[in-house]
Amino acid sequence: MQWIVELLAGTVVPRVAKITLFIAVGVGLANLAVEFGAVRYIAGLAAPLTGPANLPREVGTAILTTTASTTAGYGMLAEFRESGTLDDRATLVAVTINTFFGFVQHIFTFYAPVLIPILGTEVGLLYVGTRAAIALGITVVGVLAGALFLSEENVDPVAVPDDVEGPDPDESTLSEKVRGAAASTKDKVLDILPRLLVVYLLVSVLVARVDLREATAVAEPLTDLLGLPGAAVPVIAVFAFDTTSGAVAIAPFLDDPFTPRTAVATMLVGGIVSFTVSTFKRSIPFQYGIWGAEFGSKVIAVNTALKVAFIAAALVVLLVP
Repeated sequence: MQWIVELLAGTVVPRVAKITLFIAVGVGLANLAVEFGAVRYIAGLAAPLTGPANLPREVGTAILTTTASTTAGYGMLAEFRESGTLDDRATLVAVTINTFFGFVQHIFTFYAPVLIPILGTEVGLLYVGTRAAIALGITVVGVLAGALFLSEENVDPVAVPDDVEGPDPDESTLSEKVRGAAASTKDKVLDILPRLLVVYLLVSVLVARVDLREATAVAEPLTDLLGLPGAAVPVIAVFAFDTTSGAVAIAPFLDDPFTPRTAVATMLVGGIVSFTVSTFKRSIPFQYGIWGAEFGSKVIAVNTALKVAFIAAALVVLLVP
């Protein structure tokens, strides 16, 4: 037990404390940015996309809302579908266009303030940039699909519900914004810290006591096919269940055996594997709740197919010499 205490005092606690500090500062600044409406400025980019996609301009309001609340944005799109403003094909196009703008809020609240401090600037920016490019690519596909496959038969602007509105103007005071950001920051840090300690301790014990190359030798055919180190397998396994824990698991190996490109590729593969878990844990309850089982299944199928296709394309770019 003595060596575990020494490991905690000498490596785990200082490392976790440093990461926690960076996360607290980053999340705090991100939450302040959100409180002051920074996300809404990016959401303004959605407006020019609805015209080329043959969608009513009111759909841009739903996209804007998605940057602040995914549930609210999808709820608005559901109202458009139920009112007859959008048929099923137009709704699928709108949901696809929504992808990048739904991702934006996570840049502010998770990727930038949480993952980059854990992964370091180079790997963190490469991973977040890759995920952003994937989301943007899916949105572009949505715009092109609307331009090619939608017409006046798929939309009815006259049927737009009268009660559909954008996000309410933020009338909170400066002190309320600061208190709100502080409360959100506290909740996020308290949520992450226990996982950070447990996962980093397990990884440190693994590095100290196990020959990682020997332990993962059985997976070498798969990792060799993709050009990834054998150590990618346990990282993918952790990443598939929890993104933060996966980032913590790969962090000690970023110099050896992972390069920035293979590290990002490994995390993207973990993202593909995680679709199975996240579909049952989050996607099915959420999408079925919004759309019902039949159309919700279509939304899940389209979202999953496009994500897998674009992640596969990103893996080619990252791994092909």
